Amino acid sequence: MWQKRVGDFMMTDVIGDFFTRIRNAQKAGRETVEIPFSKLKFNIALVLKREGFVRDYEAVDPGDGKRKLVLKLRYDEAGKALIDHIGRVSRPGHRVYSGHKSERKVRSGLGARILSTPLGVMTDREATEKRVGGEVLGEIW
Repeated sequence: MWQKRVGDFMMTDVIGDFFTRIRNAQKAGRETVEIPFSKLKFNIALVLKREGFVRDYEAVDPGDGKRKLVLKLRYDEAGKALIDHIGRVSRPGHRVYSGHKSERKVRSGLGARILSTPLGVMTDREATEKRVGGEVLGEIW
């Protein structure tokens, strides 16, 4: 089933939760954020690292069988978070797709859209180069 039990409620949007944990950790000024592990979230972390939005990431197994993804967040010299915005575009109730010919730039090219494509998770620029479209998971700048 596509729902995940967290506490006393069912979470239906794990990617939205992933982005929210990053936003909340940055607002609190934390160096790292722990997120429940999944292959999709690991691949999104790979894209965030490749684009320079996070310092590093790693999958951690604390031994209780519940793997975690630990992201090391980036801040500038003044202590301001490098990520100004990270948000979900495609939601469980409203899926958004983008073709390879989409010319829409995020923040005049300073940001990126994160896509889930048949070739894996990548940014909109990479998808355009590889001539592949997919579901727009989120935007970041």
